[in-house]
Amino acid sequence: MIRTRPRLAVAALSLLTLIVAGCGGGGHHAKRAQPPPVVLPGVGHGAGANPQGNRPNIVLVLTDDLSWNLVRYMPHVEAMQRHGVTFSQYFVTDSLCCPSRSSIFTGRYPHDTGIFQNAGPDGGFAMFHNRGEESQTFATALQTAGYQTGILGKYLNGYHPADKLGESRPYVAPFWSEWGVAGEAYPEFNYHLNENGHVRKYHQHARDYLTDVIARRGLAFIRRSAAAREPFMIELATFAPHAPYTPAPRNARDFPGLGVPRTPAFNAANTKPPSWLANHVPLGPIRTRVLNRWFRKRAQSVEAVDRMLGLIERTLARTGQSRNTYLVFSSDNGYHMGDHRLLAGKLTAFDTDIRVPLIVTGPHVPAGKFVDKLTENVDLYPTFARLAGSRVPDLVEGRSLVPFLRGRSVRDWRRAVLIEHHGPDVQAADPDFPNVDSANPTSYEALRMPHALYVEYVNGEREYYDLTRDPYELNNTFDALRPLRRLQLRAMLGALEACHDAITCWRAASHIP
Repeated sequence: MIRTRPRLAVAALSLLTLIVAGCGGGGHHAKRAQPPPVVLPGVGHGAGANPQGNRPNIVLVLTDDLSWNLVRYMPHVEAMQRHGVTFSQYFVTDSLCCPSRSSIFTGRYPHDTGIFQNAGPDGGFAMFHNRGEESQTFATALQTAGYQTGILGKYLNGYHPADKLGESRPYVAPFWSEWGVAGEAYPEFNYHLNENGHVRKYHQHARDYLTDVIARRGLAFIRRSAAAREPFMIELATFAPHAPYTPAPRNARDFPGLGVPRTPAFNAANTKPPSWLANHVPLGPIRTRVLNRWFRKRAQSVEAVDRMLGLIERTLARTGQSRNTYLVFSSDNGYHMGDHRLLAGKLTAFDTDIRVPLIVTGPHVPAGKFVDKLTENVDLYPTFARLAGSRVPDLVEGRSLVPFLRGRSVRDWRRAVLIEHHGPDVQAADPDFPNVDSANPTSYEALRMPHALYVEYVNGEREYYDLTRDPYELNNTFDALRPLRRLQLRAMLGALEACHDAITCWRAASHIP
């Protein structure tokens, strides 16, 4: 498998410094080349935001392949937006399940987790396990801080509930107090669940619908932890709305006539597209009808997730935990359906695939606030750790979002996020293996800036989209960029690819002209 292109960290950072210093000349730009004193709000050396006192609980509801256009079918999520903070510019490090989830768990980019795909020599659960990453997750930080920790539903691609991995019972990852994890349970029925080391078979009965099972077990965990007066953190990781987009039986007839959204990018051809995108033909009426049916099923499948959120809120209220619990809603990646003439899938650096919801409610969180700062899934680990009063390890590359949850404005923030992808996907057994009419790009790295997207492919192709003029990413204007701007972008991307801890990643992301 193609690895990330080798770059020298010193060379990339030095080149970036020289370019920034040379932009326009003069003393003002020369000063920008000197890194400011490192005072990082949200990048922890030392204790977190709540070192003493009543430690808050954290509930993370993490969906699979949920795109922003599904939120309108989730009234409890919309209520969360009214009562909490919405991070409107929240991105993932890769629009693929396992790399993204690895970044969520560890707070680190794929070039440091080593997880670039769902399986094989550079991805999947086996690689995550063999590299020792399971001892460096946010569960490690929170359990060490005295929290009850739980994960229910999806863990990482390639995890099989019955595998023992040399132990005497089916494997349970370290630092989780409660473990209820399935394997390839995308159909939502007829799956196995590893329940704290004991494997249980679920069948085709309505009660076996996986999202509902996750909900029941999650509510029981909340009630037990509240009764024991122990702080808790639980991740409820649904397989919904991942293909085959199976709704709960009670929702299977909802939204009659609903079709896929027709944005300006729907069935539209890009100008100067990369080679992997260039040969896609317009979607005809048959494929459009297929997309309509699939989108309707996706909307139906998230209804059970939304119901779960309502049950969580009610249980928190009944156990007296509402005012001391942060409820976090997000997805591992987004999803395209018909955009850029692509059928259905992910893997690209387009906003449909990399920009996902992040909505948080909880104590002191301002109601109805939208934060448009660039945030990324590597930020969840340091956020959870600091809320729990735990130290954030220096190797964590994200930044805590706690200041935003307190309603504060943060001037000193990153100016770009990094996306890293290895491709094309050639593993037909991969549940995310793209069909012939969807996206399967070659390896790339990308910078998503506030108003632009820059993509470098391993084959030398480049993309640049001016999102102010072209919000649907249809017109590749890289060829029109000035040579100096091209050099800047390459240096900026190289610096972020070469970062390996909170300080170097912050410096690389902050020195974006």
